[in-house]
Amino acid sequence: MRWLVTGGAGYIGAHVVAALGAAGVDPVVVDDLSTGHAGRLPAGVPLVRADVRDGTALAGLFRRHRFDGVIHLAARKDVAESTAHPLRYYGENLDGLRSILAAVTSSGTSSVLFSSSAAVYGTPSRCPVRESDPTAPENVYGRTKLIGEWMLRDAAGSAGFGWCALRYFNVAGAGAPHLRDHGGTNLVPRLLRAAAEGRPATVYGTDYPTPDGTAVRDYVHVADIADAHVRAAVALRHGEVRDEILNVGRGEGASVLQMIAAVAAALGRPLPYSAQHRRAGDPADVVASPARIRDLLGWRARHDLHAIVTSAAAEDRAGPAQKDVPRTAVPEQHPGPRSKNQIKNAQR
Repeated sequence: MRWLVTGGAGYIGAHVVAALGAAGVDPVVVDDLSTGHAGRLPAGVPLVRADVRDGTALAGLFRRHRFDGVIHLAARKDVAESTAHPLRYYGENLDGLRSILAAVTSSGTSSVLFSSSAAVYGTPSRCPVRESDPTAPENVYGRTKLIGEWMLRDAAGSAGFGWCALRYFNVAGAGAPHLRDHGGTNLVPRLLRAAAEGRPATVYGTDYPTPDGTAVRDYVHVADIADAHVRAAVALRHGEVRDEILNVGRGEGASVLQMIAAVAAALGRPLPYSAQHRRAGDPADVVASPARIRDLLGWRARHDLHAIVTSAAAEDRAGPAQKDVPRTAVPEQHPGPRSKNQIKNAQR
């Protein structure tokens, strides 16, 4: 099988690419490298550096390869940023998906696996939350993911391809030093960065209706997320799922203060924190029911919270020579569109 992975040089995407390769699937990556790193990719994996909204680049890519399916991960995901810059999020997240769906439709590609989010639920009416429960996203990021699911369902209904949307809960941990999370938005890397810099961690909101007043989330290891993608891709290819939405989580919640305690234990030293006001669009308690993905795909999370935190802390402690082990991706011929300023700079 050959699958296109958009955003495949990102934190989650690179773990997915590695898992696909280990399962005998042939991945091709398209990534603009705005947040991704080519060094995360295994040697020999083709990389097209392009924006997924670039229809010309996608058309050429689909002409050069006959894909069994597309795993679409490329998107912006910072809740606070989405609130401050909503049009940027609607533009990048939804136009990117529309462009992918147009290429899938015109090429006759048979399957699309979409990276969705637990953010579509907002504050769930119950926890653990099930896929059939109401969706009421409380931030722009979550709304782009919910609209993306609608777009995917409508396009598949018209073009006839199979699809599955994976609603991730809170992804953390690392499978290898060069695959670690470089971002500044997810909780675990933020806590590790605060500890490394010798400053208090920031806790946004201590007055939630939860046992300790801080927000509760379902944290799932990124390697388990990658495994869910492989299982879903194989099931789509074999026609075992056709139009499905699946939660990907452990089914257990941990509060921000519990995560601070877990990181402190992994590092072997206290991690002080300072309390700030709640961030707009942050629900109090979001925990998955993973029953449906277990029943359909046989998937269940293998890593507990201790494994998640210790893997992230171990990769964070890796020395500079270990952290960024270079990987040589095989570049494809299309470099992506260049702006007038980029062209001028290249000519200097």
